[in-house]
Amino acid sequence: MGQRSKPGAGRVFLGFAFVLLFSAASGCLAQEAPDTLVKNVTLEVIDLISKDKEIQSGNQKKVVALVEAKVLPHFNFVAMTRLAVATNWDKATGEQKKQLTEEFKTLLVRTYSSALSAYREQKFDFRPLRSKPTDTDVTVQVRIAQGGREPVSLEYDMEKTAVGWKAYDVRVGGVSLVANYRTEFANEIRTHGIEGLIKNLAAKNQGQPTRAERK
Repeated sequence: MGQRSKPGAGRVFLGFAFVLLFSAASGCLAQEAPDTLVKNVTLEVIDLISKDKEIQSGNQKKVVALVEAKVLPHFNFVAMTRLAVATNWDKATGEQKKQLTEEFKTLLVRTYSSALSAYREQKFDFRPLRSKPTDTDVTVQVRIAQGGREPVSLEYDMEKTAVGWKAYDVRVGGVSLVANYRTEFANEIRTHGIEGLIKNLAAKNQGQPTRAERK
């Protein structure tokens, strides 16, 4: 907990982890088993990326629009934000919780959508799901081959909801996306309060210098 992921390759794979829960337009995948959902959706997204020259050339507006339209329904951002804010979540008002969730969601979309254009024909190995039919909280494991280097592991923590399986955390090489922000958020709240964290996230999302960057 509290580890910070390294920039570069780690961020790219976190981006893939975020984007690979793309759904089919019909929505029929939503009721599939979580490992089947991840596999089918991953293969569909990789096919789309490999054929889309605009995404490969770094068209960020198109990538962000794609993520917002197709990915967001498959993540539980309230749960993700609650885990990232940790014990301070209960100190926030209802309106602050709503603002935190929206800003955190925007941050993740903006940060990791850039990873789509970095796809270069990596190979995916979908691991067997170790769970019981009655389980409502599972971890789906995927390995990404990197052409001669050590494979990178992706682990999706997913929960079964009334509208299908949703991801609430992703680990890349054992590093949690949620935990990646937990220490940063705790430090910000300790110094500037919950409102300070909301303002800092909003500044990031608007492309403005954050408090740390202004020092």
